[in-house]
Amino acid sequence: MENSSLLGPMKGATRREVGGVQVDVVPTGNARVKRIVYPVGFRWSKNLKDIVGTPLCTHAHVGFLASGRFNIQYPDGVVEEFVAPQAVAIAPGHDGWVVGEEPAILIEFDFEGETVERLGLRRG
Repeated sequence: MENSSLLGPMKGATRREVGGVQVDVVPTGNARVKRIVYPVGFRWSKNLKDIVGTPLCTHAHVGFLASGRFNIQYPDGVVEEFVAPQAVAIAPGHDGWVVGEEPAILIEFDFEGETVERLGLRRG
């Protein structure tokens, strides 16, 4: 897939990079839209665990996988596979990694600290 338009500048976005992951954030009403680019070889437990200081990702993720592939795994061993183009809903408490030789580009919607409650993303 041609990623050039997916990776272009986003009007009104604030960009940051954490653990090799590029995150562009645009405030939209009471929420945010984020473009997250996970590079080839990325794994949360390898690239972000020590930076964040938790054994698993504690964020919920809701959005659209626009490009690439990634998997997530919960502590009970359940693995979910995502292949673009695909809607994504991931509960907190997971590890995640890019599959293959293409970055994964996720367009995500969140409510900062209220995402789990507002979108009902609890597991178990």
